[in-house]
Amino acid sequence: MANNDLMANALSKLKNASERGKKEVDIYPSSKTITKILDLLQKDGYIESYENNETNKGVFTKVKLSGKINNIGVIKPRFSVKLDTYEKFEKRYLPAKDFGRIFVSTTAGIINHLEAKQQNKGGVLLAYVY
Repeated sequence: MANNDLMANALSKLKNASERGKKEVDIYPSSKTITKILDLLQKDGYIESYENNETNKGVFTKVKLSGKINNIGVIKPRFSVKLDTYEKFEKRYLPAKDFGRIFVSTTAGIINHLEAKQQNKGGVLLAYVY
């Protein structure tokens, strides 16, 4: 079976492991985008840590969960967003104001929607977590 969306598979593994109360989960295969999303999740406290390991088959990531993830997922289709339309997508994907994060791919890299608002950047929506 082919993996069509690596990020969707990785985030669903995180969600399923968190729902079952597990403390660790392995993500295989991994990518630079998944690693950047994991950096942001760690910065915001949704995961404790992660470690990338290379094998002859590719890169896999071992993630230690903190138990703070209620829901996580990708945003499909990947909507383009301007500075004045962030609120519309916050209402759509997050349960309450100032609760959770939406990850956005901008010209400054992958950042959360709060940083994008501060930097006056638009971009493409990738994922959400709360």
